[in-house]
Amino acid sequence: MIKVGIVGGTGYTGVELLRLLTMHPAVELTAITSRKEDGLPVADMYPSLRGRVNLAFSSPDKAKLTECDVVFFATPHGVAMAQAQELLMAGVKVIDLAADFRMQDVAQFEKWYGIPHTCPDVLSEAVYGLPELNRDAIKTARVIGNPGCYPTTMQLGFYPLLKAGIVDATDLIADCKSGVSGAGRKAEIGILFSEASDTFKAYGVSGHRHTPETVEQLQRMTEQKVGLLFTPHLVPMVRGMHSTLYARLNTDISNDELQVLFESTYKDEPFVDVMPFGSHPETRSTRASNMLRIALHRPNNGKTVIVLVVQDNLVKGASGQAVQCMNLMFGLDEVTGLQHIPVLP
Repeated sequence: MIKVGIVGGTGYTGVELLRLLTMHPAVELTAITSRKEDGLPVADMYPSLRGRVNLAFSSPDKAKLTECDVVFFATPHGVAMAQAQELLMAGVKVIDLAADFRMQDVAQFEKWYGIPHTCPDVLSEAVYGLPELNRDAIKTARVIGNPGCYPTTMQLGFYPLLKAGIVDATDLIADCKSGVSGAGRKAEIGILFSEASDTFKAYGVSGHRHTPETVEQLQRMTEQKVGLLFTPHLVPMVRGMHSTLYARLNTDISNDELQVLFESTYKDEPFVDVMPFGSHPETRSTRASNMLRIALHRPNNGKTVIVLVVQDNLVKGASGQAVQCMNLMFGLDEVTGLQHIPVLP
């Protein structure tokens, strides 16, 4: 059994990890930390876990994290890099759901997150945890930087086009929407029910910290200089993410060939579903699952290809992807514990 610790188990990604790992046949939940909730039974905070999780939250100084095989950080940025060295020295693998180990460019990290990076040596060995693109490296990694939710949709949506070299990489557009849970579990005016319900807005239009993360990864897919215009939006729903991606074709290609390109790229991927050309995937078709769905459009058979991508921002966009990485790191079938059918209605 894999002994698992979770640092920061009270937030949405933390409880999503608990939901997934509780049903994982190869996992033994060993420690769940929270300074504020030290001693509180997990099931008292999250009744959905009654009868499933018998642990109580413990403060980080009491939790025996160095006795775990892997520790997930479902914490604000900056926490994982403060503890990673000690865990690695004890032989514990680290999966960070925040941004501490996502970007190799330290200057960009410090610019966008406003804090110094305190362990660049650990960062230098960290692997970006997007299994569809980094599977082999993840298998041998000690440290995983789990991708952001928006970046996951953008990378998997643009990847086949950039890999084939059939679009202008200097002029990519991503128009993305996320449910309110993407902002985390916190008391903040902008995400209160009466503020976020029955309305729709863009944010981060002049610059969003997921842009440099995404560009750094997209740049690995092409020799062209990547130019990305990314605009995120907040929509009045709890879960779900919908990204509409635009790219300009630079070669003659039929719609059938475009479809084959995507289908062949992801034909062996258990959590990427390429739908029939012209489909309109809905966020609810992925709710509470690790599935990501893609559909292609080409208005008037012109030069613009549109890629629609949907996922659950808390699962494939966060905790599910982290568990997928864990499975690979420990030699398990990567679908283990993640074959949940989306919840409808």
